[in-house]
Amino acid sequence: MTLGSYTIIIILSTVVILSYIFSLISRKTNIPSVLLLIASGIALKELAPIQWHYEAVVNKLVKILGAIGLIMIVLEAALDLKINRGKIKLIRNSFSSALFIFLVSALGIGLLIMQQLGVPLENAFIYAVPLSIISSSVAIPSAERLPEEKREFVIYESSFSDILGILLFNYLLMDDVLSLKAVGVFFGNVGLAIIISIIASLLLIYTLTQSKTNIRFFLVFAILALIYSLGEQIHLPSLLIVLVFGLVFNNNELILRGRLKTFLHNENIDGILSFLKSITAETSFLLRTFFFILFGYTIDLRVLIREEVWQTGSLIVLILFAVRFLYLRFILKSNLFPELFLMPRGLITILLLYSIPASKSLGNFNAGILFFVVVVTSLLMMLGLLFYKDNKKELLEKEI
Repeated sequence: MTLGSYTIIIILSTVVILSYIFSLISRKTNIPSVLLLIASGIALKELAPIQWHYEAVVNKLVKILGAIGLIMIVLEAALDLKINRGKIKLIRNSFSSALFIFLVSALGIGLLIMQQLGVPLENAFIYAVPLSIISSSVAIPSAERLPEEKREFVIYESSFSDILGILLFNYLLMDDVLSLKAVGVFFGNVGLAIIISIIASLLLIYTLTQSKTNIRFFLVFAILALIYSLGEQIHLPSLLIVLVFGLVFNNNELILRGRLKTFLHNENIDGILSFLKSITAETSFLLRTFFFILFGYTIDLRVLIREEVWQTGSLIVLILFAVRFLYLRFILKSNLFPELFLMPRGLITILLLYSIPASKSLGNFNAGILFFVVVVTSLLMMLGLLFYKDNKKELLEKEI
């Protein structure tokens, strides 16, 4: 059976409309829209005729959409981050939370995978790192109804978790990661990426503020995607470029001073920033929609009946939850709810696990574990948000 052009348009349009409806449902019920999208992908696979099952094509599309979605999601998060002296404590706490929880979780999961699968720790750690990254693509939209301070903590923490995870993952893909040469090359790449980030950010801001054409925004996105892809080819932490661009543009009053302000500042920069945020949010929404639909399409539900999947998956989730509880309760000493439950895994975890080269991959790692962890952590986030909502309602009733 061959799909006609109009049939494809109908399917794509229906998917976007469903995703919008799922977003509305998520806001009303706190059910993560990612779960509804994945479920839709699974249903599509089960209901579709056998001729539609082009697994190789779908897997390739997942990787492409994931890479572009990663750029847009980090940019969207960076455009929401405002830096000022009043937020130094918040930024410090969220960074320390992201760093500690990420590293300890990765070590714990790495040791678990090493024991369960009987593989070297180095290989197990490569799989543990993506599983230890909080998904900003899931956490940030889910936190939009939280109080400002809690919402900003989630934005900063998940964004830092993304960046730290990707940096360490890229490092682990190098040869002889324990050698001084590898360490030197890694930090050299980070330094180079920061320099490129600053130069690229200023050039991109100039493009946005000085260009008079109506296609400048997607031109900027294309340039960011090009720089990111080229950087990944030479193992640069090029996502830093995206992050720095978003931070510089959203905090331009701190950067554009003296001659830079004269050269780059534009009286319409606030309007440009607002429109950029809107375009970025819309594009991120679209990419997340098709990414998770296609991810669901690749899932074989039969893997869930295997003991190794739910057993290893449950232990991974337990490690993630325990480390987060210990840090928030005894080190940060902050309110546990709902932050304790806001630890979803999603796009970045999936994308990084899919990008592990054959030379470092584990043939006996069941992909169902990934699906299990993504779903269970999303369910835990849903419960946390529901609990927080109910708790807040009770507090209001007591005040009245």
